[in-house]
Amino acid sequence: MRRHAPGPAGPRGVTGGRLPRPARDARFAIGACAALTAYNNVLGLRPWHNRWYARLNAAATGAALAAARGSGFTAGDIGIGRGRWLPGRLGSGLAAGATAGWLLIAVLPATRPLLDDKRVAGLDGRAVAYQALVRIPVGTALWEETAFRGVLQAALRRVMPSTAAILVTSAVFGVWHVRPTLQALRVNGLAADRRPALAGTCAGVAGTAAAGVLLSWLRARSGRLAAPVLLHAAVNSGALVAAQAIAARSRRREPRPPVTEGASGAVPPG
Repeated sequence: MRRHAPGPAGPRGVTGGRLPRPARDARFAIGACAALTAYNNVLGLRPWHNRWYARLNAAATGAALAAARGSGFTAGDIGIGRGRWLPGRLGSGLAAGATAGWLLIAVLPATRPLLDDKRVAGLDGRAVAYQALVRIPVGTALWEETAFRGVLQAALRRVMPSTAAILVTSAVFGVWHVRPTLQALRVNGLAADRRPALAGTCAGVAGTAAAGVLLSWLRARSGRLAAPVLLHAAVNSGALVAAQAIAARSRRREPRPPVTEGASGAVPPG
């Protein structure tokens, strides 16, 4: 009887028990979408996540880069290759424009209500400095831009056209903000009823998805991950500082309690 050489093991088209490259790329992209959605909307509910926010997200940044490296991505794919560490002229210009925009909003009386946020009203100067210089740049901007504009966008570009990759990345970025948007609405008293809470959350998700399109475009146009990182940090930290400045200004203008005249002079009512 004639003997035949054994064929490849496993499903047709699989060599050495490994999936072909397109299937592995698709599985990595889908897994990244699912992991990012769960990370912020599930883990973000835990008290320890807020307590260790900057450190946890810095570690998550390293984990995302390691996962991308293990899947065959190069530094250039993610936008952190040689000569790409600085944000470049375009990224720096947009970041400066964002900072100037927050300054203008804070100065104009008609736009100041946009900065009314009870989450920052009770922060002192030290807390604001930590938020603006550490928590937001490291825990938010660096982590989110590495995860979305660095790893996820590069992963999606392997399995779909560039424009589609930007749209999907931005949609996932919007969904990532469901929990933070709902929490912000609750803190500011805007989510007492289900319908306003749903409408506000949908608006917040749509707004962050639109911002994600700009950040993804900037990443693709500049070829540098540092460009969207700087813009993201400028937008978030600028909003915080401007909101805190408005809150401090409002506290200074609050009327002081009346005083009554006693035998020994002005004495606060007791």
